[in-house]
Parts: sequence; C-alpha cells; structure tokens
Amino acid sequence: MSFLRKSVNLMGSVARRQQHLKVIGGATAARDFSSKPSDDYANFPGAKAPFVSKLNLIQPEDYAPIPIYRVMDQDGYIADESQDPQLGREVVEKMFRDMVLLNTMDKILYESQRQGRISFYMTNFGEEASHIGSAAALEMRDLIYGQYREAGVLVWRGFRIDQFIDQCYGNTDDLGRGKQMPVHYGSRELNFVTISSPLSTQMPQAVGAAYAMKLRPDNDACVVCYFGEGAASEGDAHAAFNFAATLGCPTILFCRNNGFAISTPSHEQYKGDGIAGRGPMGYGITTIRVDGTDVFAVYNAMKAAREYVLKENKPVVFEALAYRVGHHSTSDDSTAYRPAEEIEIWNSVEHPISKLKRYMVHKGWFDETVENEYVKDIRKKVLKQIAVSEKKLKPNWREMFEGVYAEMPDHLIEQRSELEKHIEAHKEHYPLKNFEK
Repeated sequence: MSFLRKSVNLMGSVARRQQHLKVIGGATAARDFSSKPSDDYANFPGAKAPFVSKLNLIQPEDYAPIPIYRVMDQDGYIADESQDPQLGREVVEKMFRDMVLLNTMDKILYESQRQGRISFYMTNFGEEASHIGSAAALEMRDLIYGQYREAGVLVWRGFRIDQFIDQCYGNTDDLGRGKQMPVHYGSRELNFVTISSPLSTQMPQAVGAAYAMKLRPDNDACVVCYFGEGAASEGDAHAAFNFAATLGCPTILFCRNNGFAISTPSHEQYKGDGIAGRGPMGYGITTIRVDGTDVFAVYNAMKAAREYVLKENKPVVFEALAYRVGHHSTSDDSTAYRPAEEIEIWNSVEHPISKLKRYMVHKGWFDETVENEYVKDIRKKVLKQIAVSEKKLKPNWREMFEGVYAEMPDHLIEQRSELEKHIEAHKEHYPLKNFEK
C-alpha cells in the first residue's frame, strides 16, 4: 500500500481535529493582554486556553494528522475539478519538459561522478514536482534560499545546462569560481542565494531576509526557504520557525519531506506529525501539507501560500511529502537501508513525471515520439557540455583567499604569500597547467 493511501486511512479523524481547532480558534480570537478575568478562558500572558476541571494527559494520538492536499491521483486524473489549476497546454508542457530535463541531466552527471569526472553529485529523482510546481507559482522577484536538492527551481527560472555543468566542474565559467562543492548552485540574476553545505544555515538567513523585505514600502516579494525533514532537526530550523512567527515575516518555509535524512528514515528523525505538525500548535504558523509528487497540488498550494504571506505579512510552513527515489548522494548506497521493491514503486506508479505524463495523455497533449526526441536532444546537449566544461581551466588558485572581505586582512595576505612561496618551490608537484595564471 502506498504512502498516500495509508494517509487516507487516517482521514476519518480529521473532523475531530477540526473541532479542536475551532475551540482553539475561539480562544485565539478572544485574546487580549489585559488583566480582566474571563469565565471561559485563562488569561495568562504565556497562553490563552480554556480551563478544565479534570486532569487529562494530552496524547499525540488525540490529534488527527494534518491532511495531505492533492489534485491528481496516481493515474493522472483530477480528483476534484474545482481544484484543477486550469493551466494551458504550453505551461503544462514546460512543467513536464523541465522535469524531464532535470531527470535526464541527473542521470548523466551521476554517472560522470562514478567515472571520476566530477567529485560529487546529488540527484533529484522523485522530487521533481516539488521543484517545478513551487517555482511555477512564484514570481522571479521572490528570493530563493535552497538546500541542495532544488535544482528544478533553477531549471524553471532559466538556469542553463552549461551553468549547471560548469558549476559541477568548478571551472572558470562557474558563477561560484570553483569555491563550492558540485550542486551548490547560486545565481544573483535568478534571485537564488548560493547553497551552503551545513544543514539549516539558510533557514534563519531566509527569515531575516524576509523581515528586511517586510520593512520595505509596498513590498511585493516573499522569501521561499527550502529544506529537508532532516534539516528540520537542527537548531537553526527551530530558531527560524520562531523568528518567522514572532516577527511576522513573509516567508514560506518549504519542507521537502522525502522520507530519509541520508540513511535515517523519518520515523527515526522525529515522532510528531511530520514537519507540518510543528506549524499551527508548535509555533503558531499557518500550515499547508501537500502531495509532493503532484505538480498541480504543489502549484495551487504555493500560489495560496504566496498570496497569504504577502497579504498578512506572516509565514507559512509548507510540507511537500514525497519519496527520495535516488541515493542521498554519490557517497550513499540507499539499498543498504531500504528495499529495492519499495524504491521501484515510487519510481514508477507514484513518480511525479509519470503522473503528469498520464494527465497529459488524458488531455491529448502527449506524443511519445516527441518526448523521445526531446530526451535524446537533452542527452546530446548534456554530454556535449560535459566534454566542453571538463576542458576549461580552473580559476587561479589565489582566488581561494578572495571574495570574503572587501579588503583582505593581514592574516590572509600572509597565508597567501606563504602558499605562493611553497608552490614556487614545489611547482613540479602541482597541476598548475590546469589553472588560470
């Protein structure tokens, strides 16, 4: 039974949760911070809630899980026509082609690492809909803070194949000048902040950027911060949630819950109701949970989230549930901790590209021959670019000391001088011909 079908079995308790939230909503609506007593609710400054005369230990199972919003079923049919985003053929075809481009590029670059041509790589298999659906619902002026598995957002915004591959090779045309690991992309032009390796560091930064935007007159842009469910266990994540809630920052905290934090499955990562469960009761943040394999569900939800954060100047917790089909990275073998049969289900029946393809077939918008030619063309472009990118020189090695300070401090000047002397004395041991002079 699929993950989504298991979730449906839990929906019988949703009414109970809605009734509970109705009571809490009444308490919230009645809030004031005066000392005037209330017959119905406590008036402590730390919390507003009803008094009861019977002690009761509140258990996690007393709350129904937050439901998962979806538009398409696994066969590509729209479950409720009122939720069809009514996107035109051109937009849907771009969504499909961008997901296919990302998938194809991932396969080739993953193999390039296995051949020793690049040092590291991370694929996006199974999460393409989260990237493309969310990016399509945003405006280019919206600022993106990514983790390291949101390449599809860049694809949608126009990041080119040569830019992806130059970054992975760290050559002179890499926008980051070879100072980052592969897949740590960034683009000032596309409003995509350069990715950092340490988990969750982008989260408080994103909230801070959103707070600065809030202070601008007539602000019409929001910040979207992507992170995984594993990253949500870091201290920076909790600081970001609280910061966003208490200061009212127009940011969408987008959790890609793909089931695995490297080799740690989600049931070992947390015991609550996913990451969405932390939003309403944990931090007082408006929350959305969607089927992350359904590009239309992600699109609709992101549209609603963006409208809300800009109108209300408040954050949204956005959890997209999916399954990480690929290994965590080229340093991982996921078959060591999960069965191959499970992977295959999510790589076929529940795969986001397969679902969108079935939808397009129903609409009469899909042509197998055209798709095959498109995949062949993308493969040729990627392989050709790899041949070009790997021959380009690396940036001058002295650049490792640059780009942090406006004026280089004395200790870095001293270190650079020491390295220059060392390389001059032992240059026969270094591949200097591969670097710019």
